[in-house]
Amino acid sequence: MRRREFIALLGGGVAGWPLAARGQQQAMPVVGFLSTALAGPSAHLVAGFRRGLQEAGFVEGRNAAVEYRWAGGQYERLPALAADLVRHQVAVIVTVGGESSAAAAKAATATIPIVFNAGSDPVKLGLVASLARPGGNATGVNIFTTELIEKRLSLLHDLVPAATNVAVLLNPNFASAAVNARESEAAARTIGRTVTIFNASSDAEIETAFAKIVQARSGALLVSADPFFTSRRGLIVALASRHAIPAIYEWREFAEAGGLISYGTNLVEGYRQQGIYAGRILKGEKPSDLPVVQLSKFELVINLNAARGLGLVIPSGVLAIADDVIE
Repeated sequence: MRRREFIALLGGGVAGWPLAARGQQQAMPVVGFLSTALAGPSAHLVAGFRRGLQEAGFVEGRNAAVEYRWAGGQYERLPALAADLVRHQVAVIVTVGGESSAAAAKAATATIPIVFNAGSDPVKLGLVASLARPGGNATGVNIFTTELIEKRLSLLHDLVPAATNVAVLLNPNFASAAVNARESEAAARTIGRTVTIFNASSDAEIETAFAKIVQARSGALLVSADPFFTSRRGLIVALASRHAIPAIYEWREFAEAGGLISYGTNLVEGYRQQGIYAGRILKGEKPSDLPVVQLSKFELVINLNAARGLGLVIPSGVLAIADDVIE
């Protein structure tokens, strides 16, 4: 080979390197991430998702990309956000914040794999055919919210036995609102109590609901499972403290923010499991063959500072079963 031809060939190869690199970047698999909530208050949950993705062999920005879509509690935006991810031809869609985002993704695509989290039985919700063999294009994690309403009310009764009527804060725009209301009423009857539903779907309505709870003289409060409320946990906890209302919540994030008590599964662990499943699907596994993960650890978290502020003494039996006590 002549010197001039060799230099030309070498030059052509060097010039082609950036194009090859761009081609590799374009080939990087993309995960769609669809959330009903706000980005800011969900940062620690996203970190859990990324950790799971990494455990499965994928690091965001290195060998996988993530397209985030946030509904910010405006559930009516979910169908458009899901359709946008489909247009981007993502390899898998991870839906978080309950069944609303999962339903939007299922309606948007029957072929792109979906990894959801759901607060109640995903079979009854129509997300999968069975827990062991989901079938179709979806699988995910059951984070158990609706099933634990009776336990939360029972714990609240142990803390405030004189509260014969319990207020339930509910977002009517959330997909499971009606189910949560029915379950709350049924659970209250089993312990000889009644509940009163107070609806709120905005910050202003949350404040109004608390004013009405005070007027109704409800002795305690159950904050219903809802990603919108989780994103507003700082506001809700502050209002419960201001109005001296003993309240129980679904997630430990509320107790860590100053709330009295929480009982539920660990959201970070649920997001980690979704990241693992997303990674396994990127490697070629089918969602139809991945059984729905049933989170099996339930956490009782008590905030003693909040209890003191309310003038409550936590019964020794409740303290004894607590997984975490915040001083």
